Amino acid sequence: MENITFDMSTMHMFGGAYFDYLALRKRFFVDTLGWDIPHNDKVEMDQYDNPTAHYSLVLRDGQVVGGARAMATTATWGQHTYMLRDAFAGKLVDIPAEVMPSDVANAQMWECTRLVISDDVDTQIDRSECLSLIVGGLIDVAARNGATRLMSLSPISLMRALRQLGFDAERIGEPYLNEGDGRRYAVLSMSATGAQPRQHTPAATHMPQGRQPVHAAPNA
Repeated sequence: MENITFDMSTMHMFGGAYFDYLALRKRFFVDTLGWDIPHNDKVEMDQYDNPTAHYSLVLRDGQVVGGARAMATTATWGQHTYMLRDAFAGKLVDIPAEVMPSDVANAQMWECTRLVISDDVDTQIDRSECLSLIVGGLIDVAARNGATRLMSLSPISLMRALRQLGFDAERIGEPYLNEGDGRRYAVLSMSATGAQPRQHTPAATHMPQGRQPVHAAPNA
């Protein structure tokens, strides 16, 4: 497995990887969890997939098997900022405003969203490697842009998985139950320092090899 990172200005270097990541998201968040979020029959894509977003994906044998999205908490695009700040402002009906302990908008904090791992990654060792590569890429991107911390609205179980991989994840908000998918979520935070940025070159270009159905496991 290998990690690639990009934004909209560099996604062309990796062929169809971005599209396949959006397809993987649709399979998990829409088809599996039943979230009511923008999608068509192939991909899920929302208002935060915009030029302020950065992506960290994992490829295995040229196929996208995991990924996540990140952006600065100072980001704005039209009427939107970033997901948790919009929730705090009451703009997102599916996320309670009280999940955020306070308003956050500073260059040192970045938000991570839409973390997903394909259930084609079906062993614990491989899933741990995939998660580590995704998060490592997020840290690299954020650190290169001056951030020192990451935060995300995630299943509470993710905190334990991150700690087992050596990341200093902690909960900074009160948990809540999503009645739609039955999972408990909370805002997690961790350090984005100490990682050495990796150089991602076109040698890692993703080459689509036909449409293979991919699904994410429930604990991604």
